[in-house]
Amino acid sequence: MDIIFLHELKAKTLIGIYPWERRVAQTIQLDLEIALPTSKACQTDNFEDALDYALIVKRVNEILSQKQFFLLEALAEHIAQIILKEFKSPWVKVNVAKLSTIRGVKKLGISIERKSKIP
Repeated sequence: MDIIFLHELKAKTLIGIYPWERRVAQTIQLDLEIALPTSKACQTDNFEDALDYALIVKRVNEILSQKQFFLLEALAEHIAQIILKEFKSPWVKVNVAKLSTIRGVKKLGISIERKSKIP
């Protein structure tokens, strides 16, 4: 399985259960590992056979600007499902973390892995 990765993607979004978190955007960090639908790009060296990293980042940023979540778990699941469905990935790992939310903790978050239900 061939996997691309995007690490330390940082963005601001409204997320959390507390009233202040619903008003003040927080910086979150995402790390994505995305299985390629095929290994064709490795053989052809053709961009059309690859996943477009920039398009993935754009789509994630759209999600973060348009939708609000209470929990990091729900945000991670939503991103995972977008990657599986829209980019036709057979597998994805999504790490989402809030940065410096709790005193003495650099980052806290969730890591999920999902497989496509389509063989």
